[in-house]
Amino acid sequence: MGVEPSWDFYRSFLTVLQQGSLSAAARELGLTQPTIGRHVDALELAIGAELFTRSPNGLLPTDAALALKPYAETLAATTAALLRTASGQRERMAGTVRVSASEVIAVEVLPAILGPLQETYPELQIELSASDMIEDLVNREADIAVRMAEPQQAALVVRRIGDIPLGFHAHRRYLERHGLPQTLTDLTNHRLIGFDRQTAYVRMAMKRYAVPGINFSYRTDSNLAQLSAIRAGVGIGLCQIGLARGNPDLVHVLPDAFAIPLGTWVAMHENLKSSPRYRATFDALVKGLQDYHRYSTWRERDGNAQSG
Repeated sequence: MGVEPSWDFYRSFLTVLQQGSLSAAARELGLTQPTIGRHVDALELAIGAELFTRSPNGLLPTDAALALKPYAETLAATTAALLRTASGQRERMAGTVRVSASEVIAVEVLPAILGPLQETYPELQIELSASDMIEDLVNREADIAVRMAEPQQAALVVRRIGDIPLGFHAHRRYLERHGLPQTLTDLTNHRLIGFDRQTAYVRMAMKRYAVPGINFSYRTDSNLAQLSAIRAGVGIGLCQIGLARGNPDLVHVLPDAFAIPLGTWVAMHENLKSSPRYRATFDALVKGLQDYHRYSTWRERDGNAQSG
């Protein structure tokens, strides 16, 4: 029979059969009359039989057309069902989204954002990669990333959250034993929590923000371990202000003298933006982190040291 006829040919044929003329079929399908005519001619050529004869009342179906009619109707119904199913899959919020974030953000901030998202969409599955390593979005090591460094790759959808502030914090128990520093110089007389290895970022931060004479007496490369040490009363260390506010026993030390802005971005590959599950997760992360940023940058009206 030659080349398999396109579904468009069957659709045009069926519509002419239902409407009785090429012009009426063209209006129904939003096509031109010559296009409908070409479709019918192509279908006739493919099956080797005439489908319509002209009459004063329009186009009359031949026996071949009547024989094809039930199959064309079945094909139309199947196509409509296929489109409904495909549309439903596009709109259905289901499947897995892999999110990459730093240890502290992944453990301390994201559960409160992603948990409600899954309550809203129970079929949505989250894979959370908690690592300070940057995963490649272009090569799909992660679908969405919360970054503390501005994404430089092309083909990404990026939203800047803002600068999340870090400051020195200590547990009240530690300060009751060792006193509250009044100046940055006073920190040299305290047990300080910091990094074990001098990575490029740590060297940059130390050079830009460090206090002369400062020395870390409790050292760990894990930001999460540093946070745990602060909470345990080991000493004074850097902590995101928004996290410290959730603990009434943590005191913001020297709030007016020292702060480090931690730039924060949410990014995903641009090819994912039309997928409902990726878009919903991306939007939830942006909104949730913006709320966290506002909470982190709010200052108490009385200007006192910030605590919980």
